[in-house]
Amino acid sequence: MYRVYVLQNCSGRYYIGLSEDVEGRLRQHNEGISRWTRGKGPWRLVWSSEPCALSEARKMENQLKRQKGGRGFYQLTGLLCESGS
Repeated sequence: MYRVYVLQNCSGRYYIGLSEDVEGRLRQHNEGISRWTRGKGPWRLVWSSEPCALSEARKMENQLKRQKGGRGFYQLTGLLCESGS
């Protein structure tokens, strides 16, 4: 089972991903193993979905990425909209 997750760094930027092991993936992001988040951390987990099948997780991840920065992103995750993010 997979989970979609949202990470946030100190400057308020978000990263959206999916994994079977969210905690392990968070460690990878903070250790600089992930190309897209390297040098932009530290990252903290601010939201994750319920476990779901890979196909469902990919759909959810893409939906969140399309909404990133918009009202839909905050509605889907329940995160609070912060100015400047």
